[in-house]
Amino acid sequence: MCDSPDRSASDLAFALDRQIEVSLAALTGGLSPISLALAGTDWAYHMATSPNLLMCHTLETWRQTIEAHAAQKDLTADDPRYADANWQTWPFSGAKDMHHMVESWWSKVTQLRGMEHHHQDVMHFFIRQWLDMLSPSNSPALNPTILKTMFDTQGASVAHGMAHAMDDWRDHQGLPRLEKETQFRIGTDVACTPGQVIHRNHLAELIQYTPSTQRVQREPIFIVPSWIMKYYILDLSPMNSMVKYLVDQGHTVFMLSWRNPDASDALLDMRDYLELGVLNNLAVVTERTQGVPIHTVGYCLGGTLLGLAVAALSRPGAIQGAEKIAPVASMTLLASQLDFSNPGELGVFIDEPQVSLLEDIMAEQGFLSGRQMAACFQFLKARDLFWSARIREYWLGQPDVMSDLMFWNADVTRMPASMHSEYLHKFYLHNALALGQYEVDDAPVSLSDIRVPVFAVGTVKDHVTPWQSAYEVSRLTQSEVTFILASGGHNAGILSPPGATDRSYQHHTMPLDLRIESPQTWQHMARSVNGSWWPAWHAWLVAHSSGSIPAHQREALDPIAKAPGSYVFVRYDD
Repeated sequence: MCDSPDRSASDLAFALDRQIEVSLAALTGGLSPISLALAGTDWAYHMATSPNLLMCHTLETWRQTIEAHAAQKDLTADDPRYADANWQTWPFSGAKDMHHMVESWWSKVTQLRGMEHHHQDVMHFFIRQWLDMLSPSNSPALNPTILKTMFDTQGASVAHGMAHAMDDWRDHQGLPRLEKETQFRIGTDVACTPGQVIHRNHLAELIQYTPSTQRVQREPIFIVPSWIMKYYILDLSPMNSMVKYLVDQGHTVFMLSWRNPDASDALLDMRDYLELGVLNNLAVVTERTQGVPIHTVGYCLGGTLLGLAVAALSRPGAIQGAEKIAPVASMTLLASQLDFSNPGELGVFIDEPQVSLLEDIMAEQGFLSGRQMAACFQFLKARDLFWSARIREYWLGQPDVMSDLMFWNADVTRMPASMHSEYLHKFYLHNALALGQYEVDDAPVSLSDIRVPVFAVGTVKDHVTPWQSAYEVSRLTQSEVTFILASGGHNAGILSPPGATDRSYQHHTMPLDLRIESPQTWQHMARSVNGSWWPAWHAWLVAHSSGSIPAHQREALDPIAKAPGSYVFVRYDD
């Protein structure tokens, strides 16, 4: 049938096959059944031909467990699930130690010699999901913390938790919650730094923030946030707002607010995001600031797009419209990847069958929904983001108090089908940007054309952008690179306002003629600093600027609307 000239029959067959694969993926938590089957087959063959190694792993696991018991050493001391001292008493100690032993054994036998590295990661990830679910900490009968709390509260903790569980169910069904939650209001509690929307196109609004000092730095700051979530991750409540901090230090800040796409935007691609998101708005900033050089900043995927834009603008063969854009004064990358050879834990979801599955899902609706993307990240940290949270909320009756970051995290966005497909194929699967194979205006761009000063930030616990991957900017560009390794994760490590407790970072600048190829060598050489890295960044920006001007010279002219604009309010039920 597929060879028939009747295209309608072929298209129907393809659509039916696509429906089958999407339906099967629902049984595997959104993972491609083909990808899982390939990894499982690879593992099964190597397991069948390694009986002696499996026996060795088994005996070694038992030996380590017995020796630890003899030495009264707790093998789970670093596992927050078992932090309660009551886990050290029988029978709870036996349950957690047995589960730890099983986890240790599976960790070894999913990494068999000869398996493809990606298949090892897939098997390890999939088995970890099951083991996290089967942890004794998730069982009310085996968790001493749950039992003690039930006894102390005479069951009130469970009653309160079940009420919260019912509210969560109602929320997922689109019904109003029975218990009121603390809510943040966009424009009042978050995204409330004063400013004006000065430009709008189909894909983005451009916000110019109102100066709060009498004088401002001559060079403005242009920020490209990730389009996966709403922009105000960088403008949360005033105490956590990076935007407010920069404005209060005397910087003129411009920020993109991405539009939340719908099914009609299915054909928007990376070129649209580059043109309408970065280049068009850089031209507007150039016009509004009389052509002075611009400090550019990109966060997460926004940093990837910014790196592409700066490389294209730096290319000897200028891209269309480059004459309307002022020179780039510097480039700051916040938890951003330019080289995708090490995608971290996200790599589990990135192979040809998985990308094909995502394309089939998006073909049905024209976009990847925010909930589908959020589920991917929840998978990566299921132990912390799902199981531990559910135990705390439902069985201990301790629902999380809504914070500005949690409110933002729930404000999900969609991604157009064409753009997301191109991004996965060209960046993740083929690493085209780092290899100099990504084309803009029919010619490849090279990151080695970038020669402006670079300030890059990685975070220690980042499961989205491993800091070693963020560090690759020092190898890919011909720039002086100042690299920061901040404590925390992908979001909390970037949100590091002065005065926040338990914050620290490492800091080291690499001149163009003194590269440090190994991230580990850099980490050994870098100095450690307690506190927020924001002041160091502000000092760096000032050092790469040309002085200050009266703030009134940077007033927003002909504003369209007050910040935060209109695009940030667009939400969908999916």
